[in-house]
Amino acid sequence: MNIATYPFDTLMDITARPPVVFVRGEGSFLWDDSGKRYLDFVQGWAVNCLGHSPPEIVEALTEQAKLLLTPSPAFYNAPSLKLAKALVDRSCFDQVFFTNSGAEANEGAIKLARKYGALHRNGAHEIITFEGSFHGRTLATMSASGKKAFEPLFEPKVPGFPKARLNDLASVKRLINDNTIGVMLEPIQGEAGVWPATDQFLRDLRALTKEHGLLLIFDEIQTGMGRTGKLFHYEHAGIEPDIMTLGKGIGGGVPLAALLATDAASCFEHGDQGGTFNGNPLMCAAGLAVLERVAAPEFLKSAADSGLFLAGELQRISARHGLGEARGRGLLLALDLKHPIGASIVAQALADGVLLNSPQPDALRFMPALNVTREEITEMIEGLDAILTKMGAARRVA
Repeated sequence: MNIATYPFDTLMDITARPPVVFVRGEGSFLWDDSGKRYLDFVQGWAVNCLGHSPPEIVEALTEQAKLLLTPSPAFYNAPSLKLAKALVDRSCFDQVFFTNSGAEANEGAIKLARKYGALHRNGAHEIITFEGSFHGRTLATMSASGKKAFEPLFEPKVPGFPKARLNDLASVKRLINDNTIGVMLEPIQGEAGVWPATDQFLRDLRALTKEHGLLLIFDEIQTGMGRTGKLFHYEHAGIEPDIMTLGKGIGGGVPLAALLATDAASCFEHGDQGGTFNGNPLMCAAGLAVLERVAAPEFLKSAADSGLFLAGELQRISARHGLGEARGRGLLLALDLKHPIGASIVAQALADGVLLNSPQPDALRFMPALNVTREEITEMIEGLDAILTKMGAARRVA
């Protein structure tokens, strides 16, 4: 590979990327321009819920592209109406607004909550969020996030996002005041290292927000669309939020996200919200194909079973190498490494043809396709086991 063939310097340098150029994908595998194959347990950060280039998405995009790309969001189109109805039918929500990214959906959720506060709570606008949270990279969603690395960036931040501690209801209670309009959280904090909210905490949080007349907002950008073994994570706790956001998996690889709300919380007026490409038929056709596949009970059960198998294998690896817990739910899992060796493991795995992610220095995160096979899980585990064995031997020699 040379710079003349791939002019890397024309892309803004916003993250450290390895000098690998991917040209093809199928299922759980990617191929680079040299023909090398990689087993992918990142899948675009839980985006490719059906793997790379699944036939149902390829067909949906191809057929829709022949018909209509976009008529403008000023008009209805059939795929967006069908997808909105399918999401409402399968959830506790009544209204859907489509966006292009999870950050845009979360931005919409923040705006919707503040609009609700302006109309019904004497201008209340504060939304309690959580330490360690990640809600996106717009200025408002960065402000809502509890990611330490964001704190010194792009000041001044958007005010109005006091931070509580996950699984600590008392810390939420202390922040509630007359300016509070809602509580927003990820049911599993992915970027922080896959830290789940307990089902009991979510139930208690729902009771607390109802007691105070506050909106409960679930950011299911990463946990939604079957990732945790149910179509939406809130189902595990047996509760119903007022607002939910979806992204990543809903498009299966194309830029699609959604803001969902109950009738009571849906208070946007004409002109409050919009977007040039929002709800375009091409992306919504892909989303409909994804939802029809992922929402099938047998598919969800298979994904949940694969998650249990992967968790068991990670626990076995942990016991063998003296590591920490395997945490998470379904096919959103992390392995506690106990040492800041995540980046080294990711680099070696890449060289070995396996794509892994280390959201924190002492943790690995696993986000394979929801239709990943046991054979593919075993292949990844064997590769990880070999890397950890070599690292252990190196530490003993040192």
